[in-house]
Amino acid sequence: MKFLAQHPDDQVPIGWWKREDRYAERLAPGTKFADIIGEIDPGKLVSGVSMANEDALAFGLIPRMHRGIFAMNEIPELDELVQVGLFNVLEERDVQIRGYPIKFDIDIFVLFSANPSTYNRSGKVIPQLKDRIGSLIQTHYPLDRDGGIEIMEQEAGNVEDKEFPVAVPRFMKEIVEQISRSARKSKFIDQQSGVSARFSIANYKTMIASARRRGVCLNEPSAVPRISDLSHLASSSLGKLELDLMGSHQMSEKQILDSLIADAVKVVFQEYVDAGGLEEISQVFGKGVKIEVGDMLPSSHYAERIKVIPKAWEKTFEVNPSENDAVRASCIEFVLAGLHASDKISRSSKHGRISYELR
Repeated sequence: MKFLAQHPDDQVPIGWWKREDRYAERLAPGTKFADIIGEIDPGKLVSGVSMANEDALAFGLIPRMHRGIFAMNEIPELDELVQVGLFNVLEERDVQIRGYPIKFDIDIFVLFSANPSTYNRSGKVIPQLKDRIGSLIQTHYPLDRDGGIEIMEQEAGNVEDKEFPVAVPRFMKEIVEQISRSARKSKFIDQQSGVSARFSIANYKTMIASARRRGVCLNEPSAVPRISDLSHLASSSLGKLELDLMGSHQMSEKQILDSLIADAVKVVFQEYVDAGGLEEISQVFGKGVKIEVGDMLPSSHYAERIKVIPKAWEKTFEVNPSENDAVRASCIEFVLAGLHASDKISRSSKHGRISYELR
């Protein structure tokens, strides 16, 4: 191995020009021995280098990551022969390529990742390699909803747009995260596979995109996500949930998603609205009031509709006090969906619009 002279860290292999480059990772499926350890380079042989010369070798990722960090993702999927090749790296701290026992002290931090169900159930990580892994650290889902929301917002990146800004009410963030939390407890979902945090992130982005689309199409001054925007979550959710095929249910993935959304709305709604305010609002529908909502209805539609019953709806706006019509429209849909989830009022759908009335 040739070393770079007069490097600040001294004796660092050629290639380490920047400290921030000292991390590499590899996805296990399809990875060969030559990729991470090394192999004889046919190109060097063609150029005249003898096979008896170590210069005929091409080093893989691990030797090149000297004084760095190397991560192998989905370790159970790594071929057993390649797993055997990691023994010397973890135990003897050297590498062996074909007939060449290359001896040099490798200073490298090796990480492995695997889904817990795969790691424990499939047995694809051979015992000898498990024995050489220093520590097993099991990660977990966020312990509470607030932690999940923080991750969701962080990983979703910059969802704001200077030209078409979107203001997301707190209760809408809580509902999106609660959908994932409900899915992790659902009897319809395979709990061995789990529900990734990416499920919330994708749904959060889809909800915001729907709200922004409405704001642009209707030329509204501000866009605020509503419950009706959750109807678009199928595009970001289907395929991400592994159903429990051993269960006796006959529900489709779309039906299960709808039930998860309804459950999330109910959980969050009960935290926001006390029972004293529910009865007064639900009694309004007993007088023949019918309210229509939809993801492409303008915010002014909601403002006009509730003018006939202003006192009853004052309780609604306590969940997010604001005089903004778009925010108030979001609050109205939240309360309506919550009342429906609580079996207080009925709901019907026609031509993409939803109507709420007394049961």
